[in-house]
Formats: sequence, structure tokens, C-alpha cells
Amino acid sequence: MENYKKMVANLQEVDDIIKAVQVLQWDRETNMPRAGSIERTHQVSTLRKIAHEKGTSAEFTDTLGAAAQDVADLDADSDEVRLVALIQRLHGRQSKLTTEIVQRLAQAEGAATSAWIKARADNDFESFRPYLETNVELARETAELYGYENELYDALLRGYEYGISAAEVRTIFDAVKAEIVPLLQAIIEKGRPIDDSVLYQPFAVEKQEQFAREMATAVGYDFSRGHLGEVVHPFMTNFSQNDVRITTRWYPEFLSSGLFSVLHEAGHALYEQGTHPNFSRTPLASGTSLGIHESQSRSIENLVGRSRPFWERHYPQLQATFPDQLGSTSVDDFYRAINKVQPSFIRVEADELTYNFHIILRFELEQALLSGDLAVKNLPAAWAEKMQSLVGVTPDTDSNGCLQDVHWTRPSAFGYFPTYALGGYYGAQFMEAMTEQDPTIADQLSTGDPSGMVNWLRENIHTPGSKFPPGELVIRATGRPLSHEPFVRYAKKKFGAIYEL
Repeated sequence: MENYKKMVANLQEVDDIIKAVQVLQWDRETNMPRAGSIERTHQVSTLRKIAHEKGTSAEFTDTLGAAAQDVADLDADSDEVRLVALIQRLHGRQSKLTTEIVQRLAQAEGAATSAWIKARADNDFESFRPYLETNVELARETAELYGYENELYDALLRGYEYGISAAEVRTIFDAVKAEIVPLLQAIIEKGRPIDDSVLYQPFAVEKQEQFAREMATAVGYDFSRGHLGEVVHPFMTNFSQNDVRITTRWYPEFLSSGLFSVLHEAGHALYEQGTHPNFSRTPLASGTSLGIHESQSRSIENLVGRSRPFWERHYPQLQATFPDQLGSTSVDDFYRAINKVQPSFIRVEADELTYNFHIILRFELEQALLSGDLAVKNLPAAWAEKMQSLVGVTPDTDSNGCLQDVHWTRPSAFGYFPTYALGGYYGAQFMEAMTEQDPTIADQLSTGDPSGMVNWLRENIHTPGSKFPPGELVIRATGRPLSHEPFVRYAKKKFGAIYEL
């Protein structure tokens, strides 16, 4: 097993470099003076170049081949065999990129991130447009280098959700639209508006943060191995199992945004804190796909955090935190307010139903940008038109439209967006499976206690890390492939009750 050990040692060195990059990126998003952008871009670019060279060198390629021979006689599900298989897949993908393009990707991301932060604040798409044009070209170039059989988009999607194609995603999205559009129409036709004005009041940020920390702890996030920061666009990052950080953004006169972003990112963090310790400093110590990752965040945010039992348990504490704002509002009215179905501009603040259309919009626009059917200069108008047709609203500004998401500052992030919706479907399927397998989980959830749910996720989803590809993992956990149907059943039951359909 000497070659296997040598391979692992190399992987650990590369992982250390990548984690150092992530520390620099965390700092860029949370603390770094804007004036430091150019130097930080060079620092990230240099480290990514070193990591790429170490991970794709001829020496490592030979070591990987020899390591595969070392583990050839081991059980097919052993950690060693699975790690080698994962590295062979990742190595095959990364080896198709030149060092030069890896550096260009890092440099483009650094420049675009700073430009986007300013453009979003100033509602100035034109200032961001040249950076996005560069990123679209780089995304096309990397897709061509990766290679694909049917669609260019497949090459990029594969990096985030291995084993699924753009055509399969379209099929799933079409099936969801066929079920959710009539549900939305029924809600609208019911004509039973929900008053959510209680959420739009002065809420002291320091009290919001204190309560959000307590809720993150309540769902299992370990602050002794974590940290909560403030950013323009919420995200989670991890440097090890013992350093998994989350972020949010606070609004002093809107309660939901900061709170539910914390719960969302805490769901991501639970996944990273829960991978097996033996996988430390290797690619196994991370979520197996962005769709599976998103299933964890959306489950904690929505299946738990927007459930009635959760608030029956925790609403008295929230009322005590904000007695003037919530003291006369019942838990039933609060529950209905946080689950109000209403078309809105901002994806991260969208309700569970219309959220799907925010993702479909981005999925379709990405494909049009990459294919050349849509020029970057025409993106604001195309966004507004598609937002109106899919979501039912037209953005009042580009900051509330095509500038709202951070993802397109990264050319490597094209192909990412579909995983957000897929995560909702994975999450609902996991919920159905766990309550079928262990009815006591449903009993606990009915009291607002997610511990049994988190334990099931820890065993079936978190601990394996990236040991199993997403398609295999969902079958192992639930006994069947991914389906949109559990989500549709969940949505119809929940919102049918809220709106008395």
C-alpha cells in the first residue's frame, strides 16, 4: 500500500493549499479592504496554480495509477477503493485544464468579485458587464476542454452534480412546473391573502444575531467548530471539520432574511461538520455534490425552520426577544407569515414554491449565455422578461435582477444553479425515507425537535462525505433514484393546509 499512502500524502498537501485559498477568499468576502483586491487575486491565482500542478503532475498521475493497483483486491466499498475512484474522476477532469487557464479563472474571479460588489451597490450593470463577458467566454473555454457528448452545459453541470445531464434536469424542472404552476394558481384564485407585515418592523440586528445563533445551535450547528460572519451574499465555507464557517446578511427592518439565511447555511455546515474524521484532508471530507449539499441547507431552512412545530417550540423565545414587535402576534399568524407565497425579486428570500422558478430562470439564461443565443449586454432585459413570465414580477432595478447573485463572478460557477432546486427535491425524498424507516423521527419533528432527523442525515448523508456519487447515495439512503414527487407531495400538503385549498 506504499503507493496508496504516497497518493494520500500528495492529496493532503493539495488539500492544504486549497484550504489556504478558501481562507483568503473568506477574508476577501468578510474583512479585506477593497483596495487589497488586486494583490489578493494574485495570491489566490498563485496558490491555485501550485495546487493544480501538484494534482495533475506526471508524478502524481503515475502514483494514482499505482495506488489503484494497491487497492484492487480490497472490498469495492472500502474507503481506499472509493477514494481512488473519486480521485481518478477528479484527476481526469482537472488534467484537461492547463495551468494557464486555471490562473486565468482565478484572476477573472478576483476582478469580477470586486466589480460585482460595487455594481450591485450602485445598481450599475454596465460596470460589471465586461467582467461577465470575460467569465462567459472562460466558461465556454473550460467546457470545451472538459468535453461533452450532447450539450456544452453538461460539461459544467457535471462538476457540481455528477451523473446528471442538462436534458435530465429539464425533464425534472418541466415535471415540477406541471405540478407547481397549478398549485400557485389555486393559491392565487383562493384569494386568501396572508399578512406578513409583522416581519417588516424594526428588529435590532444584535438581537437578530443572538436569536439566530441560538436557532443554529438548536438544529445542531456546533459553534465551537464554527463562526458566523456578515457578507453581501450569504455562504458557507469550511477549512476542516473543525472550522466550518457560515455567513448571513442582516436587515434592521426585516426579520426573515438574516434568520433563514443562518438556518440555510447551518444546514450546509452540518454536512461538513459531520463527514467522517478519517477523511480529513482528502476530497472525501466534503459533500458529494452541490445538489446533495443543497438538500441539507434547504431541509434545515424549510422542512425544519419553516415548520409549525419548530415555531411552536421556539416562538415564545422569539417573542421574548422582540416583545414590542411580536408580543401580540400568534404563532399561527407568524407561521403563515414566514410561509407566505408571493412572487418576489430576490432568490434567497423567495418562498418554497416560487423559488423553483428563480432557479429555472437562471438555468435557462445560463444556457442561452453559453450557447451565444443571448449576448451579455442583453441580459438585464432578458432577465426581466423571463422573471415576469416565470415568477410573475419584473425587477425594479438590476440589483434586484441580474446583479443579485454572486455566482457569475466565478466563471467556474456556471452549471451551479440547477443544484439549488435539485436540493429541494433530494431533501423532500430524504424526509419521506427517514420517517418511513424510523417513525420516531416524525414524532420528534412534531414537537419541533430535529435531533432524530439530523442523526439520520448524519449517518446516511453526512458521514459518507464524497464516498458515494450523488445518484448512488440517494439510492442507498432512500431505496430509489431522485424523484421530484416527494417534494410535490410535501408542497401540496403544506401549502394546501396554509391556504385551505
